[in-house]
Amino acid sequence: MALYIANSEEMQTLDRYIMEEFGILPEILMERAGLSVATFIKEVFPPPKRVLVLTGPGNNGGDSLVCARYLWNWDYKIKVVTLAEETKYSQEAKYNLELLKKQNIFLLKVENLNSFKELFKDFKPDLVIDGLFGTGLKRPLEGLLKEIILFLNTEKESTSVKIIAIDLPSGVSSDNGQILGIAIRADFTITFECLKIGHLVYPGKEHCGEVKVFPIGYPWKFLKERKPKIIPQRKYLDKVLAKGFFRPRQGFYHKGKSGYLLVLAGSIGKSGAAYLTALAAVKSGVGLVTLASTKSLQSIYAQLLPEALTLGLPEEEGEIAENSLDILLSNLRGKKCLVIGPGLGLGKGPKKVLFSLLETINLPVVLDADALTHLSENLEILKKFSYPKVITPHPGEAGRLLKKETVDVLKDPLRALRELVEATSGIVVLKGPHTLIGSPEGYVYISSIDEPGMAQGGMGDVLSGLIGSLVAQGYPPLDAAALGVYFSGRAGSFLRETLGPFGFTARDVANNLPKILKEIEN
Repeated sequence: MALYIANSEEMQTLDRYIMEEFGILPEILMERAGLSVATFIKEVFPPPKRVLVLTGPGNNGGDSLVCARYLWNWDYKIKVVTLAEETKYSQEAKYNLELLKKQNIFLLKVENLNSFKELFKDFKPDLVIDGLFGTGLKRPLEGLLKEIILFLNTEKESTSVKIIAIDLPSGVSSDNGQILGIAIRADFTITFECLKIGHLVYPGKEHCGEVKVFPIGYPWKFLKERKPKIIPQRKYLDKVLAKGFFRPRQGFYHKGKSGYLLVLAGSIGKSGAAYLTALAAVKSGVGLVTLASTKSLQSIYAQLLPEALTLGLPEEEGEIAENSLDILLSNLRGKKCLVIGPGLGLGKGPKKVLFSLLETINLPVVLDADALTHLSENLEILKKFSYPKVITPHPGEAGRLLKKETVDVLKDPLRALRELVEATSGIVVLKGPHTLIGSPEGYVYISSIDEPGMAQGGMGDVLSGLIGSLVAQGYPPLDAAALGVYFSGRAGSFLRETLGPFGFTARDVANNLPKILKEIEN
């Protein structure tokens, strides 16, 4: 089953329905959650180990208390630190606190940093369990909490202690991955049923370490049939989800059945962008691709990629001229998709042709790079066109389109994604670590892949050609965008695994796409 990605409000809604309407008692959910954490620790860090458990007054703290109880029973040495008065504990957490007392497990309420430091130095824990705060944290951490987290992060750098966070490292926002004052730097984060946004968005992701998702009994089949509206619309775009979109080829096939794509790209000094776009289209299986660009570049493209057809256009100062429009329109007959933008140029010719095409065509279009720069002058124009539209900005381009700073896009990329979808009534692929995909219907996919080695020129051109190829092959544009993101990212992962952590190129990514197609088909 595909993983859902939830924010704090969605998790609260799910929990409330499952407990109050479906009827699973909160104590049972807490017991399962705490047991999941304890079982993971037992498998990865078998006893005997010294475990320091930091517990808060909410359900996150209750989970940690359950975990402490199981670990103690399995012969771990346990000490539990509380930072809140017992009167502030939730009913379920208080119940588990009383069970710990019955077992005479060491329990200490810390009043100041010095007493915590003394306990830490004397106990010398192998593991620290962070059960202070979960998904509900909204305010910046301060005071004693901030001092303890700073101390733990410092100790982690100089000792072998490992930190396991429950649900989220304390201090990471569940909703946008921002750091609320300060946050624990965990080695592992154990969460339940759904991933959280804060697990996947920087800087929060850097604090999570390796994230594990465990089931605790959510009746997903029942929810899909009876309460689909409370299920998060964000999904984790991994191999499982991608395989569900993929269509293996069967029976009689020919190039006409595999689709026909037109790529309008390239200019003097930016010819590589057009080549990479067309190369990715060819390598991902499109039946035919025509690369339309300036006449002076046609011989270069013909030598670089003989599998592609070329269309030479009038040019002015190294870019396509305004009078290219009629030639393009006559060559769009029979095409299933149009990709516009990579290396196209920022002059008046490309701009005029772009806006004229958008007013005239009636087929799916993928817009990237220089096309997005032109559209930043009038992004809302895309709303008036009913044909499918896919735009693929990186954060800098997204900032220009939304008239905001890049840093603001990075602070809350999901918000930027929503704003772009609303402004265009199109499908948006917001590139970056864990690339985001959003649709006007409200669906959001977040890529499972974060490859620093792909931070290199040309990767976006490959993605545009890949998405255009899949649309031309007959995939619905949203599925094509999701598959394009997964295939290109997985090719990057494959190259990291086989070549090295970085130094591979966009051309390497495109050339390895057939391997990824084989991998997902099998």
